[in-house]
Amino acid sequence: MTARRGTTSLSGILVIDKPTGMTSHDVVARLRRATGERRIGHAGTLDPLATGILVVLVGSATRLERYLSGHDKSYCATVCFGVETDTLDSDGKTLMRHSVPASVLDRREAQRILDGFVGPQSQIPPAYSAIKRDGVPAYRLARAGVEVEMASRDIVVHEAALESIDPDTTSWEVHFSVSKGTYIRSLARDLGTAAGSGAHLSALSRTSVGSISLDEAHTLDDACDIAAAGALADIFSDPVPALGFPVMEGPSAPVRAGHALRVPPSIDLASEDRVSVLVDGRLGAVYRQTSRGCVPETVFIPEVAR
Repeated sequence: MTARRGTTSLSGILVIDKPTGMTSHDVVARLRRATGERRIGHAGTLDPLATGILVVLVGSATRLERYLSGHDKSYCATVCFGVETDTLDSDGKTLMRHSVPASVLDRREAQRILDGFVGPQSQIPPAYSAIKRDGVPAYRLARAGVEVEMASRDIVVHEAALESIDPDTTSWEVHFSVSKGTYIRSLARDLGTAAGSGAHLSALSRTSVGSISLDEAHTLDDACDIAAAGALADIFSDPVPALGFPVMEGPSAPVRAGHALRVPPSIDLASEDRVSVLVDGRLGAVYRQTSRGCVPETVFIPEVAR
């Protein structure tokens, strides 16, 4: 069977250490040009300012996005006190300058403030974000001068650990571990308020997405060079640990045809639990346990590389 124009046999997870100054879409566009594969997406957007893990999905692996975007994430963030910006980061316009209390530079007081942000809470996302308001991304409205009222969302901060304080820039370097949907820019804004000053995010690196760590990441330049050499599949990451589901083997034809499967007794699945099904050593499908048995939820053709 002839491949459709703009498609290849590539299917896998590519972990990129995104360079600062590029949008997530910029990264995807460059990889599309390097591979000739138009089916490339990502799981979890990074702002242009940010660096670190961008989970890129290639070929049929784009169907993994629904499973990977909900993972907890970790970041190394630099929060700069004394200045508020419209975008809540250093790429924005200065809205207001504040004096910075001496307590901001006290390590014990800084950690006390951070401890107050650990746990479940409501957060107001930035107006300059991709969240849609009446079908339009909020950042487009904000750039057009429209005042955007953002609805709060429930998040969880699992950890907020102070790494260092820089008195010259009145900034903190903080390690955050957070739930899906958390905006570190909003945390920076709220930390400024809690400290009796304004604040914005001046640097950010995403260091983990679920079980995926920065150690697995490749530079965009290296990935594009490897793709041009026809060897991109050699640097794909294993999707099985990234998903975190139980694993079983399945026969190729029934899995590809979307047939129900019998789960071996060694795997104890409750209702709605999912399982990764391998076909000839590659990820062939994600199945889900239902009242009708274990049925396919997502089938990958071609199978996702490991």
